[in-house]
Amino acid sequence: MQPSPSIARGASAVSLSHVSLSFETDVQALVDVSLEVAPGERLCVLGPNGSGKSTLASVICGLLAPDAGSVTLVGEPVMREGTVDFAAYRRARRSLGLVFQNPDDQLVTTVVEEDVAFGPENLGVDPAQIGERVRRELHRVAMQDFAKADPTRLSGGQKQRVAIAGALAMEPSVIVFDEPGALLDVRGRRSIMRVMDALARDGITQVHVTHFMEEAFAADRVIVLDHGRIALSGTPDEVFSHERELRALGLEPPFAARLSELLRDRGVDVPWTCDVATLKSAVASVCAAPLDSRVSRPQAARATTGEKDAAPAAGAKAPAAPEDVAVSVEGVTFSYAESSATRGDAGTRGALEGVSLTVQRGSLTSIVGQTGSGKSTLARLMCALDTPDAGRIVVGGVDTQPRRNRRLVHQRIGYVMQHPERQLFAETVWQDVCYGPRNLGLDDAEVSRRASRALELVGLSGREQVSPFELSGGQQRLCAIAGILAMRPGAIVLDEPTAGLDPRGRAELRRILGSLHAHGVTIIQVTHSMEDAARSDQVVVLNNARLLMAGTPREVFTPANAVLLRECGLGLPAPLAWAIELREAGVTLDLSQGLAPLTTEALADALAEAIARAARGPHDAHDSHDRGGD
Repeated sequence: MQPSPSIARGASAVSLSHVSLSFETDVQALVDVSLEVAPGERLCVLGPNGSGKSTLASVICGLLAPDAGSVTLVGEPVMREGTVDFAAYRRARRSLGLVFQNPDDQLVTTVVEEDVAFGPENLGVDPAQIGERVRRELHRVAMQDFAKADPTRLSGGQKQRVAIAGALAMEPSVIVFDEPGALLDVRGRRSIMRVMDALARDGITQVHVTHFMEEAFAADRVIVLDHGRIALSGTPDEVFSHERELRALGLEPPFAARLSELLRDRGVDVPWTCDVATLKSAVASVCAAPLDSRVSRPQAARATTGEKDAAPAAGAKAPAAPEDVAVSVEGVTFSYAESSATRGDAGTRGALEGVSLTVQRGSLTSIVGQTGSGKSTLARLMCALDTPDAGRIVVGGVDTQPRRNRRLVHQRIGYVMQHPERQLFAETVWQDVCYGPRNLGLDDAEVSRRASRALELVGLSGREQVSPFELSGGQQRLCAIAGILAMRPGAIVLDEPTAGLDPRGRAELRRILGSLHAHGVTIIQVTHSMEDAARSDQVVVLNNARLLMAGTPREVFTPANAVLLRECGLGLPAPLAWAIELREAGVTLDLSQGLAPLTTEALADALAEAIARAARGPHDAHDSHDRGGD
């Protein structure tokens, strides 16, 4: 597939000149934006929540016309000095594609190949060509074996690849990806990035909006938005070199940059770099350097933050007293009823099979697993939004099965959905947050106090009279969380709470949850972030509807479990994955249980200590290496 022939040689695929756009609430989403995207270029768009990223994406793919400025899309001047040319927009849209954050919003049929054919059919493509396009694009995204499948029964990553195939079947010259991996597990995000790599090789112009900093390194150019303006622009290395400006915008450098900075703080002689290979090579070189040049000021490892101490082995744990148990899941099995439009029969899909686990009162538990493993189903069952087919769930001593108990359970445990926009309904943020505590029968003064405090906690003070549907995706999530916090439940279940949040938003949410945890609130979070799971008291791993393992982070995230976790589409927290790779490259690190680093700070400490220990003498280094086995 080649760039559209309507684009003149040397012309831009996308050209925006002094573009501004405001919404009815006088919120300026874009302010005097000028941008050129060359044919075949891969552009990455970064920025904090509410910075205008999705609005810019909508302008580029022809879904929104700005209030002012000039816009040329795939050679069509669709807007000149604020005047819209609707005929030009109709022509341009035939060569523009968009992939949403949530693939469920883009799938329209019950058969994969019919879904991919939907776009070309609406464009009036010759039916003889549609079949070839469907086969070609399903092969491109490695979904050809699922052509007859029901897309609703696919994993999140597979659904997203079907959505991409549907967009590509319309043969766009420019395709916009608006956070395509936000709701996916590690395996799903990697599969989407591989598809995007292939599109780049085929010369397709791509605009990629993301909150995953590491994904930006695949781009030719990166722009960073701030309050609707382009704050930074350049190659990935150029943009990430502006560390102070990025942090001020609530973003963060990639993992390699953060680790190199921490190592330099600890006196390890490595360069500041964003490049993974460069840093790994530098660390290996430092470890092989003469003893007096390895560290500028050798020091013992500092106390780490964020990691949970190792607990006794599973066999040594005493059973929790009933009053110490927040949630008990006992042999739970659950299936969804399904019907097949293609076969005309009915059946069931097993979501959970014989799952048993205990959540301690006041603990922080993370539930992880690949997309489709049963995490969200388990979360809904814990909140008594569904009841098990077999087994039982007890919340705070109350069995969720009897209908009369469910209202009581709903008062004891709060639930934040995976898609917060489905949880919001009121005309204003204030009304939405007040709804829960008002239903508890509280007086107006107490409702107001709780709502104000909840909005302050999530950083939405001042947005009380804004419609929740005019908030960014990340802000909608925070609004939904505020509505639950205002009810002050003893336990909270959050389904992918950090999805769609920028780095500052993720850090702020961790702070909020940490504060609630410190005050005795039981936190249960479904997450795809192994780094967040590593900061929990307990990690529960689901795989194919079954409980694979459960334990402290140090019991679950070990080198011995690395292969098993990768096979389940998960992997390890980045610091431990790096530590394993560095040890394989010859760096002496002790990765035995209780010492394996699970946070970036812990990895920096471990590396600084390993170098300092080696500097004290070869005998100590040899001994530590002997102790470093799995």
